[in-house]
Amino acid sequence: MDRERSVNVDPSSDLDHPHEECGVIAVSSTTDDVARLSFFGLYALQHRGQEAAGIAVSDGRAVRVHKDQGLVSQVFDAGTLDPLVGKQAIGHTRYSTTGSNSDRNVQPYVVETMYGPLGVAHNGNLVNADQLRSKLLERGAGLQSSSDSEVLALMLAAAEGETWEERLASVMGSWEGAFCLALLAGTKIIVARDPWGFRPLSIGQLPSGGHVVASETGALRTLNCESISEVEPGEIIVLQGNIARRMQAMAPKSQQARCTFEHIYFSRPDAVWDGLSIHQARQNLGEELARQHPVEADVVVPVPDSSMPAAIGYARASGIEYNEGFVKNRYIGRTFIEPTDELRRQGVALKFNTLPENLAGKRVIMVDDSIVRGTTSGPLVRLVREAGAAEVHVRVTCPPIAHPCFFGVDMGTYDQLIAHQLGVPEIAAHIGADSLGFLSVDAMMKALGRDEGYCNACFTGSYPVPVQLSMLSSKQRFDGVLA
Repeated sequence: MDRERSVNVDPSSDLDHPHEECGVIAVSSTTDDVARLSFFGLYALQHRGQEAAGIAVSDGRAVRVHKDQGLVSQVFDAGTLDPLVGKQAIGHTRYSTTGSNSDRNVQPYVVETMYGPLGVAHNGNLVNADQLRSKLLERGAGLQSSSDSEVLALMLAAAEGETWEERLASVMGSWEGAFCLALLAGTKIIVARDPWGFRPLSIGQLPSGGHVVASETGALRTLNCESISEVEPGEIIVLQGNIARRMQAMAPKSQQARCTFEHIYFSRPDAVWDGLSIHQARQNLGEELARQHPVEADVVVPVPDSSMPAAIGYARASGIEYNEGFVKNRYIGRTFIEPTDELRRQGVALKFNTLPENLAGKRVIMVDDSIVRGTTSGPLVRLVREAGAAEVHVRVTCPPIAHPCFFGVDMGTYDQLIAHQLGVPEIAAHIGADSLGFLSVDAMMKALGRDEGYCNACFTGSYPVPVQLSMLSSKQRFDGVLA
């Protein structure tokens, strides 16, 4: 018997998951190895954005930058890293959200100002970017891209203050929404996090001297950082040599809005955020899912990779055997080679195979982290049935996603979200499952051990910062994605 059976999943199947926003890194060192440190840090953040990458380095006099579309390993090699000499660096890996995926939107940005060159790397999305952009245009600013990150850069260039940290503090209050920001200016790096705390940002100390700030603690651990802590909401940190000077530029908002999807899907399992291990949080989500949606079955299988801890938790709480049912091709990534029309019509992406010996004749619980557009779950359910499963019960470790995100996550628009169009029984019929269960908001927060401080707007429609539905048109205008 064949040990593996091929799946029919379209190369665009990643669209059925929320997409990572972006990843940022900043390195201040006492040596000139910051470009390579930034490269390996970005490599650890690759999952947060696979469309473009860049690094900017300052030697105190000039800023040198290399950036391009592609994966970190495609954009950089020894030849492109060697000229990036200095003791301060910022880096960025991008998934296009606000602004299309084009060369002019690749970060970091470097703008010339009356105070010298300024490098900017940004993760997040400002809900008032259009208004801020209009004001800049009225003043005659020459905007070169469709990204709100350039808006931030130009506002900083025109801000008042004696130092860059003062200028940053003076304009932060006018930015509404999510931002984790890294600035490269002369011999300084200045980082900041929005007062709602939407996106993660952490700082660690290099063993050889200096500091690193990154979107996830896993990147800091990759660089052997010590004394790792969160950059607090509303905080500015100035890095210079061995010095890290922290200042609370804005009071944290009373209603904190950490993105729950960091725990569900985005962050690597080795990350720690809000004091929680991502791996443990996902196991807890699976356990709560088993309690809320039990079903008689023979085996629990995850949809690799982010659902694996949740499936372990589901199996542990339910007492049902855990096993692997899918084999994922982890190297397919985002290829530059387009499939033929015939392959596209067949939906063959070579992304998943099944292990029929683990599925044949069994009642299968298939655990996934989310269903967004509903384009992947159906083919996967069909594949499990073709492998001989007697029943397929789908369990999802978050509530139905019925609302778009305006704070840096590509969830899709209302007309793309299957949970906005259909109820749970209709979704189950659509994907061909024998049953379907989503985790409730209350159970999800119980799994995280939190009852407040998180943004669940994509589930509830209750946004922590007022948004205008007219933003959906701009979202569609920019290639169907949000910053």
